[in-house]
Amino acid sequence: MRKLLFGFAVLFLSLNIFAETTVSIVDKTLKKTVLQYTQLAKTAAKYPNKLPKTFQKDSVVMADAAWWTSGFFPGTLWYIYEASKDKNIKALAEQFSARAEGQKYTTDNHDVGFMIFCPFGNALRLSPKKEYKEIIIQAAKSLSTRFNPTVGQIKSWDDKPQWSYPVIIDNMMNLELLCAATQLSGDSSFYKIAIKHADGTLKNHFRPDMSCYHVVSYDTSTGQPNAKQTWQGLNDQSEWSRGQSWAIYGYSMMYRMTKEKRYLNQAVKVAEYLINHPQMPKDMIPYWDFDDPKIPNALRDASAGAVICSALIELSQFVPAAKSKKYLGVAEKQIRALCSTAYLADKNEIGGFILKHGVGFLPNNSEVDVPLTYGDYYFVEALLRYKELKTRRSK
Repeated sequence: MRKLLFGFAVLFLSLNIFAETTVSIVDKTLKKTVLQYTQLAKTAAKYPNKLPKTFQKDSVVMADAAWWTSGFFPGTLWYIYEASKDKNIKALAEQFSARAEGQKYTTDNHDVGFMIFCPFGNALRLSPKKEYKEIIIQAAKSLSTRFNPTVGQIKSWDDKPQWSYPVIIDNMMNLELLCAATQLSGDSSFYKIAIKHADGTLKNHFRPDMSCYHVVSYDTSTGQPNAKQTWQGLNDQSEWSRGQSWAIYGYSMMYRMTKEKRYLNQAVKVAEYLINHPQMPKDMIPYWDFDDPKIPNALRDASAGAVICSALIELSQFVPAAKSKKYLGVAEKQIRALCSTAYLADKNEIGGFILKHGVGFLPNNSEVDVPLTYGDYYFVEALLRYKELKTRRSK
């Protein structure tokens, strides 16, 4: 039944949306996000010091600011403000960013980058204030406390005793905070940690086909890996799609921030692996895990699709013309899919969230086939990146 429904959605897409330009679709979708996130903000306002996480059982699920996703909702509001120039949205972005600010002192996990840089990196870019700069620098100091020079990596978790020093591929996403903090402060220690971490991950996280492990644990006495496993994927050797999305995004971003060619080369390798994957669906929105035996009836993960899409748009600007056209073409296909009724929610459908069909942690039966706040964030980012790129190239 699920496969049949997606078939109808694709047919609708081909008959209706493909008559429009992708830029037009992007513009229409960005206008919808104003209404949706205004609605979601009204709900969130009822819960002091909490931020939206997902939508389940007909209600918005809120989380404490210390939860790893706390920065995505205010970060998305900043993106929507960038698109709309709506002062009411800006006020909401400021209001909800303030709820996440205290996480600048977080030292017990690696997610301070998500928590702080998603809202305050965008806030500093769109509405520069000295306080935003100081928040980012403090967050970078906090994140740096998790770096072990012997291992050369930032430790991800403290609460998983099965691993001596776990490092997850997601951690690549938090390196942007460190690079930005060096630019803002002149303190090169943040940048050096980011480089060390990216190099160690490049060396130890990837298989020969350029898929990546979710978790690599290290021996703190030798600095060498002692386990390569998963936490959220199907099994230790499977290709968990959001992990692959963090990889392509992380190395594309690190090339932008450092201009080190090895990061660009890695991003291209991961892009080619993903685009040519035999289990990648035609609309380029991946299954939650490429090794799920239920494929083609396995769940899709729109959040992974959104992250890949945003990364491909960025990567398309760093590569030769032929690859640029190829990567942008895939991203356009993803945008059209995510903007279709198969994935894009109506205003009143899921509490104001934007994308349907995200998969958070399927093996734990947590956040399965629901909207995810980080899916929304990278989706809106992808729309803005695409629009900016097309506008710039049309001049």
